[in-house]
Amino acid sequence: MRTKVLFVCYGNICRSPIAEFVFRDMVSAEGLSDRIVTASCATSAEHIGDPVDRRSRAELERHGISCDGKRGRRLTRDDYSEYDYIIGMDRRNLEYIRTMAPSPDCCRMGMLMDYAGGGEVADPWYTGDFGRAYSDIERGCAGLLDHIRREVL
Repeated sequence: MRTKVLFVCYGNICRSPIAEFVFRDMVSAEGLSDRIVTASCATSAEHIGDPVDRRSRAELERHGISCDGKRGRRLTRDDYSEYDYIIGMDRRNLEYIRTMAPSPDCCRMGMLMDYAGGGEVADPWYTGDFGRAYSDIERGCAGLLDHIRREVL
């Protein structure tokens, strides 16, 4: 049985791809790639088909992580039955995730930073601080992985 995690942000070109690839890297380092699957998507249709933002890509590369081939896609109703966890980067994302959900208990929905003491991952598209976004996402992903190890695996 595989645990499937979907990260969500507004455009799927900055925060959620960072989370997808950071989490995938952590999962791989733990030897859990056969048990945990990860992906990312957007709440908006603005960047469907677009590559990861160059600044997010550069931040990932600084940490030795590639996001080659990743293209933006939008959250769909099918995602709720496909994924065990649908994780937003901020309250606005989470509101959208919950609004689209076919039922409140179809999967686990929450914010990434709930796994690292609370708060939101600020959108670096607006703040320009991709290093801070990466750091927050890394902490959130580590907390989420710990949670999945304790609760699911």
